[in-house]
Amino acid sequence: MSLRPLLAAALLAAASAAGAQPTAAPLTAQQIATIVASPERSEADRINDRRRKPEQMLAFIGIRPGIVALDVVAGGGYTSELLGRSTGPSGRVYAQGSSPPRPALAARIAAPQPGNLVAVVQPFDDPVPPDVAAGGLDLVTLMFNYHDLAGAGVDRERMNRAIFAALRPGGFYVVADHAAQPGSDASTGKTLHRIDEKLVRDEIERAGFKLAAQGDFLRNPADPRDRETPDPPMPKDEFVLKFVKP
Repeated sequence: MSLRPLLAAALLAAASAAGAQPTAAPLTAQQIATIVASPERSEADRINDRRRKPEQMLAFIGIRPGIVALDVVAGGGYTSELLGRSTGPSGRVYAQGSSPPRPALAARIAAPQPGNLVAVVQPFDDPVPPDVAAGGLDLVTLMFNYHDLAGAGVDRERMNRAIFAALRPGGFYVVADHAAQPGSDASTGKTLHRIDEKLVRDEIERAGFKLAAQGDFLRNPADPRDRETPDPPMPKDEFVLKFVKP
């Protein structure tokens, strides 16, 4: 029996465990537009696109083919599927929840495309898949649910430390959420389904992350941020923060 395949597998595993840098370039705007426009995506996702602006979000993330990503609080899988389509057949996207996947997410995982989604049932304060080595992730996303974790009293310090340990040096942690008024405490996550941007930033930076970029493409300064749904109706003011592990 040849040892060459075993040696190759061992080298690949060692590179992954060491947090090897992705070699592929970030997707271009045209490549991202093609992914978002795929006829395989559902009508419900296309409607959600109007609010979520996936082309801007994926460009802001700097998404690359072949990376290993973790989508924390994956919910119905809207973001997980976009990440899966973007990372391609050589990539992998873990879709995390604290209970078995919802039907919508389960259907995305079972679908032939993107074909690289993996369900992960882990507590929110320890969301990393057990089979991921330290430094084994390139990207972690937490989209519009940090406020829910805060409102529910989840140990975010423990969660952020676990994410920090799982990311390779140079890996990114991208968090988007509905903005609360400055100085609001974590309870607004439960009462208004919003959270103070500075509170989020401070908590994540305490885990060792550095702020790499802020996205303004979901901001709405006209939103008073003092109630769950703006009155008169308007888009919510939403922040997007990109952190890097030094």
